[in-house]
Amino acid sequence: MTSKPQVIVQVVDNDMCTGCGLCTYKCSSNALSMGWNKEGFLVPELTGSCDNDAACISVCPFNPLPLEPVKDETALAEIFLTEGTQTEEKLGRLIGIYAAYSNEFRETSSSGGIATYVFDQLLDKGIIDHVFSVRSPNESGPHYEYKVASNKTELRDSAKTKYYPVTLATVLPELEKLEGKVAIVGVACFVKAVRLAQHYDPVLKEKIPFVAGIICGGVKSKFFTEYLASKAGADHENIKSPNFRIKDVTSTASDYAFGCEDVASGDYKKIKMREVGDMWGTGLFKANACDFCDDVVTELADISLGDAWLEPYSKDGRGTSVIITRSPLAESIIQEGANSSAIVIESISPDTMRASQQGSYNHRHDGLYVRVKEAQAMGVAVPEKRYGKKPVSLDVALVQKLRRVTRRKSLEVWSQTQTAAEFDKKMHSALFNLRIATKITHIRRMGFKHFIQRLTAR
Repeated sequence: MTSKPQVIVQVVDNDMCTGCGLCTYKCSSNALSMGWNKEGFLVPELTGSCDNDAACISVCPFNPLPLEPVKDETALAEIFLTEGTQTEEKLGRLIGIYAAYSNEFRETSSSGGIATYVFDQLLDKGIIDHVFSVRSPNESGPHYEYKVASNKTELRDSAKTKYYPVTLATVLPELEKLEGKVAIVGVACFVKAVRLAQHYDPVLKEKIPFVAGIICGGVKSKFFTEYLASKAGADHENIKSPNFRIKDVTSTASDYAFGCEDVASGDYKKIKMREVGDMWGTGLFKANACDFCDDVVTELADISLGDAWLEPYSKDGRGTSVIITRSPLAESIIQEGANSSAIVIESISPDTMRASQQGSYNHRHDGLYVRVKEAQAMGVAVPEKRYGKKPVSLDVALVQKLRRVTRRKSLEVWSQTQTAAEFDKKMHSALFNLRIATKITHIRRMGFKHFIQRLTAR
């Protein structure tokens, strides 16, 4: 009997999908495929007859009713990261914590080039034969997608972060066809989905011996790319090769630019992100599900990698990565790189690591209380969360509610206007209210006296 798949009923219909695509891979009746929704995200769609055996939802990172052994990231870490030598609050199971950059790959990467270095070493040593990573398909269609990288040229083409919707559904069918072992790189929810698939299918543990996690601030809609292109002065409907992280080596790490080729004119358009404004703290163009993820530092990966948004590293526009090794293999790759001087590295404390992602912790842990309560009031089933159990102050609650407003409104407005100037005009009021509320929260946190001292010191 044909019915609606559980992953659509419980996840997609509740706007809790980030598009990882593992459900399409595990669907026993091949009834699911990925497609673009009206908000510019990739989500599973019913394209065949469903026998409703719930295989699809078993591997979903936002399954609202997971089985007890895999109920959250902490439980999964006890299955997959048993050799972690310590457990740190908010960081998970781990072996080492570092700030580093690769001498070879730093220049061509978004940050310190450590992801490319690690995969390069895994290929060199024969530990893996392929990497599932994101790069341009070099054909008509989406700007980026997951592809199979089987050599160093393909691996280098995968360098740099792409703030664009992608799905593992484009490469997962290749798992059975490819000879040898595969490594996968992804954001926290994608990593969790891979671990769930490995839990239910032990063959995948052997096939996928290494998973790298990219510390994420939220999955963006393809509208984000279109908006940036328009903001840069390009025809957003006809661009090529969007580059989200163009470094300025003479400035700071956060002073990067967006650029793309305007196909009609042949001109390369570029704009500094500081001219665009805050695209992360405002929640603009972000997937709803990201507001219900409490895994800030990809706790289930063999290695977690992100930007060192903390002085002194943030002062260097060439980029520095923060690293958390969680498996002996990841730790050995990093230590060998340090010993050979292939990477420049220093150990950092757990507190320093947490501080490098403090903004994300504030939003995704502390503010989670407000968002879960809001979802429950609307009858939306949310997976059990490890954080966000304590009520927050009224000013923090207001910021959270206003961020939810700007997130929703940004997707609605762009789908109706599709020019950056018109978008900015229609979003002005919502963003102004959020900015004022956020400023009040900052004043309270630092203390009014300290705030006045900072103002008078300018």
